[in-house]
Amino acid sequence: MLILRSSPASPFGRKVKMAALELGLMDQIEIVVADTNDPAEPLRQQNPLGKIPTLVLNDGTTLFDSRVIVDYLDHLAGGGRLIPAGGERFVQLRLQALADGLCDAALLQVYETRFRPEEGRNAAWVANQASKVSRALAALEAAPPVYTDRPRIGEIALACALGYLDLRFAGTWRADHPALVTWLDAFAAKVGAFEATRFKG
Repeated sequence: MLILRSSPASPFGRKVKMAALELGLMDQIEIVVADTNDPAEPLRQQNPLGKIPTLVLNDGTTLFDSRVIVDYLDHLAGGGRLIPAGGERFVQLRLQALADGLCDAALLQVYETRFRPEEGRNAAWVANQASKVSRALAALEAAPPVYTDRPRIGEIALACALGYLDLRFAGTWRADHPALVTWLDAFAAKVGAFEATRFKG
């Protein structure tokens, strides 16, 4: 049994879970919640970076970074299902990189307010992270991805990124990005894994 170390609200963990569901591999994965702030957390031995998601393989070795884990799961399922071959491969990998970068910038804003005392916060640094999110959303709004008959990794990553903005930023992105709202609504209606992995806490 594979073990996925993650947390319920992690957008990157959600991406892995959505990928596993779409690939029909979820019955081979046990999800074990990790506390990245706990010095005694075994995650720190499983992943020297102490980050989630981390996938523990059957032989005890580990894979980390959601992109690496999803690539492994796609390979396990026969390959080419979430990460296509040919030119489309790089379209999907680029979209995944954009969505993941958006998530990174959003997470850093959350961490700044969660872990740093107010008097020590750097407003210019937070604004810089927010501008990354704004630019990514503007680029995606101008050219939303074309969804085909089944989700691929770039589209899964984007859905998770937008879901994270809904969770942590009260969906404020929606007012200025109607094309992306329409895209996400259509994606959620077609891809059951999106609702199945939604954070309910």
